[in-house]
Amino acid sequence: MKFRKIFLPVLMGLSPLAVSPASAADTAPEGATSEDSHHEMNKDQAAMQQDPKIAVVEEMITAWNEKQWSKVGDLFTEDGVLHSMMLDPIVGREPIRERIIGLGEGIEEITLHIHNIGRIGDVVVIERTDEFIYKGHKGKVPVVGILEVEGDKVSVWREYYDRAELIEALGLTADFDPSA
Repeated sequence: MKFRKIFLPVLMGLSPLAVSPASAADTAPEGATSEDSHHEMNKDQAAMQQDPKIAVVEEMITAWNEKQWSKVGDLFTEDGVLHSMMLDPIVGREPIRERIIGLGEGIEEITLHIHNIGRIGDVVVIERTDEFIYKGHKGKVPVVGILEVEGDKVSVWREYYDRAELIEALGLTADFDPSA
């Protein structure tokens, strides 16, 4: 487990000081309570928040986990870009907010489980598994996000995942995006 948390990110070009551990569920000692894991995660998160770009990304993740859809939109710059790489990018805070709110309407529960987060140069790289209940259907999908942050806002968020796997995980038979 320590190899994955320390040496693997170094091999990937991430500084070990800028990489958070795997999700609390992956790292909690056997018999530890969720409160213990939460406390341990908070210490690690506090260390990560020393980097202002990572702090903005963590704020975005918290907004997703708390289903604060409007706040997700607010965390983009006015001319921000949300780009699921297999689709056309969505440009502009308002169109992004509309997309997120529309998607959020079907989400009953969501947790973005963070496995690794760190900086490479000027971008924040996040490896995660999104677990959700969407319109009664439980699913999860692995994702890698590359985020560019300007000040306290996300200017570009590129997402890499298997689109067919997401559609299946959502319990859909067809893509909800007409451009797909």
